[in-house]
Amino acid sequence: MSFCLILLAAGEGKRFKSKIPKPYVKVGGKTLLEHSLLKFAKISEIKKIVVAYNAKHTKFINKINTKNFSKILGGKTRQESTHKALKYLKKEKTKFNKVLIHDAARPNFSIKLIKKIVKISKAKTIIPKIPLYDALKEVVDNKILLNLPRENFFVTQTPQCFKFNEILNLHTKNKHLYKDDDLSLIQSLEKVGFVDGEKTNIKITDSKDLLTLKNFMKLNIRTGIGFDVHRLVPNRKLYIAGLKIKSKLGTLGHSDGDPVLHAITDSILGACKMGDIGQMFSDKNIKYKNIRSNILLKKVVDKIKSKGYYVNNLDINVITQTPKIQKYKNKMIYNISKICEISINQINIKGKTTEKLGLIGKEKAIAAEVISSIIKYD
Repeated sequence: MSFCLILLAAGEGKRFKSKIPKPYVKVGGKTLLEHSLLKFAKISEIKKIVVAYNAKHTKFINKINTKNFSKILGGKTRQESTHKALKYLKKEKTKFNKVLIHDAARPNFSIKLIKKIVKISKAKTIIPKIPLYDALKEVVDNKILLNLPRENFFVTQTPQCFKFNEILNLHTKNKHLYKDDDLSLIQSLEKVGFVDGEKTNIKITDSKDLLTLKNFMKLNIRTGIGFDVHRLVPNRKLYIAGLKIKSKLGTLGHSDGDPVLHAITDSILGACKMGDIGQMFSDKNIKYKNIRSNILLKKVVDKIKSKGYYVNNLDINVITQTPKIQKYKNKMIYNISKICEISINQINIKGKTTEKLGLIGKEKAIAAEVISSIIKYD
């Protein structure tokens, strides 16, 4: 059975009252949209992901790595965005049996919930729900107070799963039936199966909900320290933080000898308790001879991501008498942000000297030290 996913992120989010649109607000180093994307990417049954986004938010979604999903402009309403995404997916060569529809404003669902929905979705529409435990009241004409039987009420959540062709046809023919979600188009409960939802799968509506989300999210924050030093010698290129710098001297090393990227690599590996750069990329291995350090760091970033770790923050000291790094700092930060897949605002670089003391002070070596903050999503 083939699944596709529609991730809805085209709303205005007026109640959220933020200069940063709601899907792109960061919690734990990742945007709300990315939290959902990362989880759905782990479900092998999902063959295609489409994000419906707001045209006003183009600069924000363009900052997200889009290699694992397609993006389309959403509509003015949730229903229009869903319908546009369904029609887009209908044109795909892969024909989908099922579609999952999810709100980007719900980033804290579990992978276990997705797997449960996928597993039992063969015959029916599958909707996660949670019961209401609070007393329900209704006021009629501002005079009569009615007590409602809460046993008859429940709250639905996303992701919701539908037969692809059925929900597409319902969207096309019955737009007037659409209320709050796609379940409102299903006219018979005999076609619907329910699974237990999750109390932690909250919808982010206003800024106060972010505090609740942070309390719900199980963020395991770790720190690591990295240090590296390389001699400066003739007839070698000088790379610092992935940036080639014009110099009469370069760093001596088995790879390109980039002390900053080596220190970052060691710091990340240390935080994740995964050894060190020498264990992972031995200087006895000829395939790493003169290799660019950005390649090695990218391999490490990909490896820790596969285990649920993500870089949150980097604080870097570059210790060198020469060259002075002030004019290179912005380009260095940009390089590191691309490799580590984080914002430039999550990186700090400081230039230090040894006041002409020792090998570094005599311009015979360059060193770097790094403290990294790493987040693991449990």
